[in-house]
Parts: sequence; C-alpha cells; structure tokens
Amino acid sequence: MKVLNYPLTKITIWFILGILVSYYCKPTISLIIPLLAVTSIAFLISYFLVRKNKKQSLFFGLCTYFLSCSIGLATLLFHTESLHKSHYTHNQKVFETAQTITFTLREKLKSNMYSDRYIALINTINDKKYSGKIIVNIQKDSTPNPLIIGNIIKVKTALQHNSSNKNPNQFDYGKYLADKQIYAQLNLNKSEISVSQNIKKDIWYYSGRLHSRILRNLESAHFNKDEMNVALALILGQQQEISSDIIQDYQYSGATHILSVSGLHVGFIMLFINFILKPIPNTRKGSFIKLLSILISLAIFAIISGLSPSVLRSVVMFSFLAIGNHLRRSGNIYHTLLVSMLLILLFEPYFLFDVGFQLSYIALFFILWLQPLLQRMYSPKHKILTYLWNALTVSFAAQIGAAPLCLYYFHQFPGLFFVTNIIIIPVLSFIMIAGIIVMLIAIFCSPPILLVEIFEKSIYILNQMIHFVASFESFVIRDISFNSYYTITFYLLIISATIWFKKPDFTKLTFLLTSVILVQISFIYTKKETENQHELIIYNSKKSTLISERTGKNIILFSSDTLSQKTTKANAFNSYLVGNFSKLKSIHKVTNTLFFNGNRIFIIDSSGIYKNKIQPDILLLTQSPKINMERLLQNMHPKIVIADASNSNSVVKNWKATCLKKNIPFHATNEKGFYKLN
Repeated sequence: MKVLNYPLTKITIWFILGILVSYYCKPTISLIIPLLAVTSIAFLISYFLVRKNKKQSLFFGLCTYFLSCSIGLATLLFHTESLHKSHYTHNQKVFETAQTITFTLREKLKSNMYSDRYIALINTINDKKYSGKIIVNIQKDSTPNPLIIGNIIKVKTALQHNSSNKNPNQFDYGKYLADKQIYAQLNLNKSEISVSQNIKKDIWYYSGRLHSRILRNLESAHFNKDEMNVALALILGQQQEISSDIIQDYQYSGATHILSVSGLHVGFIMLFINFILKPIPNTRKGSFIKLLSILISLAIFAIISGLSPSVLRSVVMFSFLAIGNHLRRSGNIYHTLLVSMLLILLFEPYFLFDVGFQLSYIALFFILWLQPLLQRMYSPKHKILTYLWNALTVSFAAQIGAAPLCLYYFHQFPGLFFVTNIIIIPVLSFIMIAGIIVMLIAIFCSPPILLVEIFEKSIYILNQMIHFVASFESFVIRDISFNSYYTITFYLLIISATIWFKKPDFTKLTFLLTSVILVQISFIYTKKETENQHELIIYNSKKSTLISERTGKNIILFSSDTLSQKTTKANAFNSYLVGNFSKLKSIHKVTNTLFFNGNRIFIIDSSGIYKNKIQPDILLLTQSPKINMERLLQNMHPKIVIADASNSNSVVKNWKATCLKKNIPFHATNEKGFYKLN
C-alpha cells in the first residue's frame, strides 16, 4: 500500500493520533506546552544533524512524528473553547438562577413541531463579557418569526445543560453537541426576548441574507415547497425544511449523501465552472484567471451554503486540486486528500469526531483506491454499459469503505444502494447544472417560470425514483448489532483483502489471513462478553414502565403496557436490544414484586396499593401513585427509591425532598437516566 509510504501520510496519522489522545485523555495545558517545546527542540536538533549526516534520518523521522503528535495534542486543546476563562461554562450562576444574557444568532437549525432552533454565540452575562456557543429554542406561535442571522438578542433566564442519553445504547445528543462545543441550551417564548436594533454584520450574516434572498425569489416564482426544500439541500446543503418522509425515503434508498453537499456536488460545480471558462486559452495568464475564478466561485458557494463542515472540507479539497492543476503538478490525489484533511483539522480539530467528516473522507479514499481495481475486472464495449459499470464500481467502492462506519453508527444497511446510484446520477447531473443556473439567477431576481418548472419537475422525478426504491423496505436491513471491535477488524479485513487482490504474494496473504483471524476473535470475544453479563435495567420511559432482565443474550421484558409489538419496538428498549447483541425471549406484564440477584424490587403503580410488612431492597414508583412518602419509607425501609419517567415532575420533586430528609438514596430516571442493577 504505497500511500502509507508517503511522509505526509505518516505525519497526518501522528497528528490525528495526537488529537485522539488529547480528546480522550484530556491533558492539561501545563503538560502540553513543555511537551511541545521539547519535541520542537528535538526536531530542530535532528534536522541539523540529518543535514550533516544522512544516517541520522531515522532519528529525524521519529522527531518529526513526535512533533506532529504534539501539535495534534496542542491543536485540540487550544481549540477547546470551554478551557478559555471567558467561556460561559465557568459561570455556574447562569445555570442556577436567571441572569441577563445577550447573544448573537449564528446559524439556523432544522425546526421541530414546537420551536424554531438556532446556534447562537454568547456575548455577555450580566454585562460581563463571555463567549461560547449555545442552542436557542424559540417557541412557535401564530405570529411569523422575524429573526435573522446576526440579530443580537437580550433575555433574562438561566442556561440549561444539555441532556445526555437517558437510556442505554441510545444516541447521546449531549455528547454530540459537546463535540460541536455547545454545552447549553435556552428555551424561550417570543415575549421573553428583546431584539437589538443593531445587527452583527459578519460573513454569517451576509451568508444568511444571501440565502434568504434566494429563498424569497424562488417562492415568488411559485416553486413547489417540497421540491424547493430538496433543491436547497441538493445545491446549497440547507436541509432544515425537508419533511421527515422525504428524508426517510433517501435513507432507505441509500441516497442520504446527496442531501448533504459533499465532494460530489462541489465536483459538479467545478466541472460546470471549467465548462464556462473553456474559451479562455490555457496560457499562463489564462490559467491564472481560471484558477482565480474557480477559487472565488467555490468560496462564494461555501458562503451561500452557510459554511457547513461538509461544504468547507469539499471546497478546501477541490481548491487544492485546482491549485495543483494550475501549477501543472497533477501530483498524487492522495496528497491532495491528506493536505485538505490536515488543513481542516488544524483549524477545526473537532471535525475529526463529526460522522459526516469521517464518512466523507473514508468513502472518497476508497473510491480513489478501490474503484480502479473494481473497474479493471470488466471492460464493457458499449458506452451505456461503460457508464453503468463505472457508476456501479464507484458506488460499490464508496459503500465498501463506508459500510463498517455506517453499521457502527446507524445499525442499518440499504440493500439497494447500487440501484439508487445508477438511476440518480444522470438525473442528479442535470439537476446540479439546472440548479446552479436557477440559484445564480435567484441571487438577483425571480428566475424565469419556464426554467423553474423544468428544475422543479426534475426534482419531482428524482424524488419519485428515490421513493420507488425506498418502497422496497425488505431490502433495508435494520437493527444490525455492530460494535467497535467489529469496525476495526472489518476495516483491517477490507484493506488486507484489497492489498492482496491488487498484487498477491505470501506476505500479503499472511496479512489477509491474520485479519480474518482477528475478525473471528472479535466475534468470539463479543459473544463471550455478552454471555457473561447479567443485568436488570429500569428505563426512562414516559408512556409506560419498562424493565428488562438480561441473562447473556436473552432478554425478558416487563411492561405496564399491553403486550403488543409497540412495546418491543419502543426506542428505549430497541436500542438496548441492538447495542447488546441480544434477542427478546419473552414479554410479561409488570407485577408488584420482582427479584434480581438476591434483591427484592417492589413496584407501586397508580393504584398506590402496598403491604406494610414488605421490606424491599429497591422501591420503584410508577405512574404518580397517591402515597404518603414519609409513612411509606418508615414502613418499608428501602435501600434506594427509584422513580421512572411515568411520574409527574412535581410529585417526583416532593419524593426526592422526603428521601433526602430520611437519608435514603433517590434516583429519578428523568433526571439521572436509566437505573442499572448487576
């Protein structure tokens, strides 16, 4: 694998290793600065030594890699906003009592049924300067929303910490926001906010204004709303208003990637710009004009699309490609890929933990590395067959590369992804060209009705094609259990198989067989780890009481609901089922008493009926029973009291105060999440 021999590859790997060590080990600045100084001095010494004596190249290489790792450590640390003294997380009062907060709206997020959502930047708290990003949720009402990006808003309220996942193996929204350096939220009514007449006019403001102008001109051209929302996603990467049904169709058909602006879209734009600039001669001056035009066009596109991470990384990569072409240095595409990655991570190291960033680069790498190998397996004679074969090989290469990560994060696999990619590429090519023209016109005025109708109809056809493929739900494999062991070993298997297939020899065969053994070991270890576990989970479920007992891979589910399929498909339980490689053995109605590992669990439901003589180890309260908590504790003497999410918040608050007075531990799942007993 020649790409691993490039010095830039090794430097990038060590730099990423430094970011990972900094992320998981959380070293202090007082440790990182001396380390950075030592590795820098060692690098300079080794550099001068290697100039005098080439035999010192090994020492120089090691010093270079350690310096790269140190820079990775420092980069993440210096870009962690919560470590800055001015960050709002250092003001604990703002989380406890109402404070006067001013913030600037930075980015509009996808709205939900109840609120318009934004990312905002904190300016001041009680007239003292603070910094940091928050989520702002502004409740919807009958009046239109007048807010724009750049608005400076003043409120008197308290910040709320992001909630973490309340059930096992569920998506951790709090961690997701923390990786974007967002640590708090605000929930506001329109009546609570005071909007300043001053507007912060930065690049984000102008990007928002440009996007609003395009949207307004498209609406004035009577663009159908559903098709317009898809058009904004395809061309500008704005997914905020797409309906959940359309998003589901794209997920089931394996075409979600086309709704997020990526290398595919930026590549189309670059080809279109090159086509327009074709009349310019390829002289030194002409080549420079082309390069400047491409770079400016890509920068404008990034601004219009809202400067999202997926757009930025694609624009950076294609900008490097354009510069390489201008310098007549076709070079190596892997270098372009690595330089763009390194540059992005130097300025935004937290992008490394973005799923879109990971999938984008891994898919692109496998297209460059694996697709030529797949393409050589068959040489069609007709142009149509050549197109179909090329589309298939690109699709398979990207899917093979992205599959382990997709299974790890999403636990599902679209079986008809190759069909989707074959049928959408021709339509998507036309849509991208027509879309760019329509959007450019919409910047200045309302586009011609005929052009809008053609563009709208092409998106309608695309949506219908996607819906047709997505309708074959039996080809969508869901709830696939897949852990980190599988992810690492499957990537080793894919890489070793590709290396061996390109040029077989004994060493490569040994590597391939070793990776096969490692995959088997990951299966055996996971099975052994699963079979040795015995635990009981009380879930945080508002609609019903859910309790599961797992012995090995077999789960017995206890529910207060009617014993229907709805109970087994409840998100709280299903995530646990998939995440632990388990299967549902049986479902039972919740009774008043359960036993687990010598612990007696007594459950009091809405009836409030209980016997005084029972002395449980664990007391579980559900469905807001009308009880005298003080008397109940005196009679039962439980070791711990648990209240699940089926209880009202006011009742739980009173119970918590009583338990605190009696020095009895209290666990509310709505506050602390699920309760595990093992």
